[in-house]
Amino acid sequence: MIPLCIPKMSGNEWKYVKECFDTNWVSSVGKYVDLFEEKFAEYVDAKSAVVTMNGTAALELALRTLDIGVGDEVIISSMTFISPVNTIKYVGAEPVFVDVCRDTFVMDTNKIEEMITPKTKAILPVHIYGHPVDMDKVMNIAKKYNLYVIEDATEALGSEYKGKKVGTIGDMGCFSFNGNKLITTGAGGMLITDNDEWGNRAKYLSTQTKTVLDNGAFYHEEVGYNFRMPNMLAAMGVAQLENIKEYVNDKRAHAKLYNELLKNVKGITTSIEKEYVKNCFWLYSILVEDEYGISRDEMMEKLQANGVQCRPFFQPVHLMPPYKECKHGDMSITNEISIKGINLPSSVDLTEDEIKLICSLIRL
Repeated sequence: MIPLCIPKMSGNEWKYVKECFDTNWVSSVGKYVDLFEEKFAEYVDAKSAVVTMNGTAALELALRTLDIGVGDEVIISSMTFISPVNTIKYVGAEPVFVDVCRDTFVMDTNKIEEMITPKTKAILPVHIYGHPVDMDKVMNIAKKYNLYVIEDATEALGSEYKGKKVGTIGDMGCFSFNGNKLITTGAGGMLITDNDEWGNRAKYLSTQTKTVLDNGAFYHEEVGYNFRMPNMLAAMGVAQLENIKEYVNDKRAHAKLYNELLKNVKGITTSIEKEYVKNCFWLYSILVEDEYGISRDEMMEKLQANGVQCRPFFQPVHLMPPYKECKHGDMSITNEISIKGINLPSSVDLTEDEIKLICSLIRL
């Protein structure tokens, strides 16, 4: 089986994790927690980074840090993994869905303003599958209506928008280090911001709002959250981060080969990269159009029967039971590409021969 997307362990992962075991610093206190935050902030060029147990925790932490809650609305695309939508509900706010662009699969920024109301508090653009949202338009709208912007960059680490790393353009950015992400800690996430006050607030909330008194006792001024990552997972993250530039280059090379081999296949729409972005191609994605001859699901059955793991696009969140009553605009593109899209194998260690095999099966 050629897997969809598995991690690559090629550096100091075992060395750093072993050090945590050897020194007994295995919990949420230890040098690698601070080092991971420092090195990650350096990589994306952000002032503050706060490590969390997963990307979902980072997103919830961002919303809570900005005091988004009951009575507020947050604009988001429906073509996404459900995690960011759930976090909006966790804090008591309501998601408002907008459609996506057919070529990039991300939020259609031309559809945002029509969904803004007096209750709108934030825009949450999701850079799904690696391609950045048009952030200039997002930021201009946010400035016009005095809204916060929280970037869900959980699938786009290494991607850039007009020379800036995604996650650093809005007020806050959130990342995931799940096992299938560009770099992994098994589970984990990160919140970044250039606002020192928000960064300190996020760290305070994420560590149970703990203050250590002079006598060593813990004091808690308000309700906090246990979102911190253990030192041994952070150690793995530090090791993974040391190779991130190589990993991004490999992913982009894979996408280039996929595009070359599939560009003339009738009925297949390949992944793109807008001229103003750098796409990390976390997952290489295609659309199976009507003229291809067989459906998306029939293609998936063929690929999997030949040892190729693949995955359909995310199902629209606005059609799922918990969110059917939420506000949304015209969702025709979201609905269409959700039944046409496939994610193809995209591991960093994917070989040229494996890509050629996959494309030979798609070429019928």
